[in-house]
Amino acid sequence: MRRPDPIEPTAFVGSSPVRLDGLDKVRGRARYLDDLTFPGQLWGRTVRSPIAHGRLRGVAFDPAFDWTGITRVTADDIPGENVVHLIFDDQPYLAHGLVRHCAEPIALLACADRERLEEALRHVHVDLEILPPVLDPEASTEVFKHYRFERGDLARAFADAAHVVEGRYRVGHQEQLYIEPNAVCAVPRPDGGVDLFGSMQCPFYVHRALLRLLGLHEGQLAVIQTVTGGGFGGKEDYPSVIAGHAALLARKSGRPVKMVYGRDEDIAATTKRHPAIVDHRTAVARDGTLLGAEIDVLFDGGAYCTLSPVVLSRGAIHAPGAYRWPACRVDARAVATHTPPNGAFRGFGAPQTLFAVELHMEKIARELGLDPLELRRRNALRPGDVTATGQELRHSVSALPVLEAVAERVQWSRRRAAPRIPGRGLGLSLVLHGAGFTGSGEVKLKARAGVELTPSGCRVLAASTEIGQGTTTIFAQMVADALGVSMEAVDVAVPDTSKVPDSGPTVASRTCMVVGGTLAGAARALQRKLATHAAELHGVAAEGVVCQGGVFRAGARPLAPFTEVAASWLATHGPLSIVEQYSHPAGIVWDDDEFRGDAYPVYAWAATAVEVRVDADTYETTVERVVTAQDVGKAIHPVLCAGQIEGGTVQALGWALLEEVVHDAGRVKNDRLQSYLIPTALDAPPIETLLVENPYPHGPYGAKGVGELPMDGPAPAVAAAILDATGALVPDLPITPDRLMRVLRGPPDAGAGRG
Repeated sequence: MRRPDPIEPTAFVGSSPVRLDGLDKVRGRARYLDDLTFPGQLWGRTVRSPIAHGRLRGVAFDPAFDWTGITRVTADDIPGENVVHLIFDDQPYLAHGLVRHCAEPIALLACADRERLEEALRHVHVDLEILPPVLDPEASTEVFKHYRFERGDLARAFADAAHVVEGRYRVGHQEQLYIEPNAVCAVPRPDGGVDLFGSMQCPFYVHRALLRLLGLHEGQLAVIQTVTGGGFGGKEDYPSVIAGHAALLARKSGRPVKMVYGRDEDIAATTKRHPAIVDHRTAVARDGTLLGAEIDVLFDGGAYCTLSPVVLSRGAIHAPGAYRWPACRVDARAVATHTPPNGAFRGFGAPQTLFAVELHMEKIARELGLDPLELRRRNALRPGDVTATGQELRHSVSALPVLEAVAERVQWSRRRAAPRIPGRGLGLSLVLHGAGFTGSGEVKLKARAGVELTPSGCRVLAASTEIGQGTTTIFAQMVADALGVSMEAVDVAVPDTSKVPDSGPTVASRTCMVVGGTLAGAARALQRKLATHAAELHGVAAEGVVCQGGVFRAGARPLAPFTEVAASWLATHGPLSIVEQYSHPAGIVWDDDEFRGDAYPVYAWAATAVEVRVDADTYETTVERVVTAQDVGKAIHPVLCAGQIEGGTVQALGWALLEEVVHDAGRVKNDRLQSYLIPTALDAPPIETLLVENPYPHGPYGAKGVGELPMDGPAPAVAAAILDATGALVPDLPITPDRLMRVLRGPPDAGAGRG
């Protein structure tokens, strides 16, 4: 597909240089938290609740055991507030009074000898009065958050409808399963403060949480990200918990404390994707035009609120999908259950509701006898259309371009017209994903990022973390182009809350568009300041002086290398740093109270086609091919962009067919890789990625978000392909062989077995 001309001339943006962190990682030189050793270090472990709900009557340490050299911490030892700082103050660092989920932290231990530490865990006795747990979200009466919004005349829409189609769709938990489990080390300072090193996405989240927990002032605390082996949202909120535990042990022992979860502990105790139940009731005209929708969304938040309100808000806004609705109402709530808390996961609520609306489109197409592609063509959002929250789509609207790109590549019309092959199916999905925080989130955050001058170029100052997605490389590309120097001249600082400004969390498909754009702006400002200095040094007018290829020029006349001008500035004026604050483009308005307006500055778009083979004997589904077209605005690094899409696609295929968290009385049963199955390299089908570049005029070089979009479309496309192959619409994820078998065989005969 032809790529449009870039918004501005670039040397590095749009190319695919070797990623800056790649060689260290493939050669084994990258040092993750567990590779680091701190002088005098202890190991920390967590005493956890064995039950889902109960009253904590006490914690006893066996007097017959030798506790010498073992640091013990309970809720009574917390110097500040026993609350994990996030949205609501409901989650304690250590249980006090009640436990609300299996694996909830109750006490902490630290010891230099890991074997002795494991033995000590067996000598901690927790006295619990068992209380009945609520494990079904539909039975919950505790609501974390409720959103309701609508537009248009629903009564008229259903009165005019030729067809009313209803459906219920369910998705379960999903484990992020990053390669590196949660890991931190807290190092106490002589002033009573702490330096916290760890694997994380959001250093300033951890920083704010620890200030409250430990009762410190900002100067006593630094949070430093170490090389991080994946996050997918799972290291957005949870690192505040493990960091707090390590810090409590470090403060009490006076020694560094390292905590590294085993895989079983990480799966059993940390946050997951929110399970959801989504009900659709849709008014449809005879020709397939969508007239109105009633959508009810229920998210299971688990035991504590964590990020449920914002996960729910994105899920609710995306619930109508990539379609025009003259009338629409969305009613969404997140409730509490006595299961481990749920939190951020790639897609952040949108995959759940997009699965429902896309599979519901398949149901509508089947009931009306329409081609699923044609149904989507007729109803897809176009420039100038208005969403259910009242947002007019003005920029980079690509529902039809991505849809047509995929349809052409898989030869949809020819394939649909060909004779059917038993057990073979082709499915389709069309999705959108808002780039950046929802609503007024970016306005409230006031993210800041910048650059500082170095003798050879500049250093990027941002809290945005490299977690495998390529942040370090794309930041260097964008800043190098904005400054007019080589990528080698750009250094990217390690995210350290004591040294970089708060650019916000590494979430919400915002790193490239929001933070990258802010950095590019700061780099341009730095170039302008140095251009003025170069002009003064050489006695020319500052107007028209720019840096290109590492040389300042006045028109065609070279003035001086960047390094010479930088050295002169540093010698004359001293250090120079420019930090800018992100602000939304003009005209973006959101009302938090009414939940209306411009939910996101812009949307990214994707269409995905999936080919499957279903075994008639085992009911196993094999994905044989995936073709996806994704509008990312501008691919800053096309190879990394395609890699993000391919990785997200495989992760979504796992959610569609394999991944299922199994609970028994609120406890995660399959907490190991032997029993929690994910796709391996051998399971990954051929994936063809079509990068559609419809530049967003307010994004850096036209870029939008890409990190979450690939998670949204594959699961419903798989379900649609299975429907095409078997005639069975399976409304629940994952579509395991037993679920497919039950749908194909139908409900058991009510009279079976009766005499």
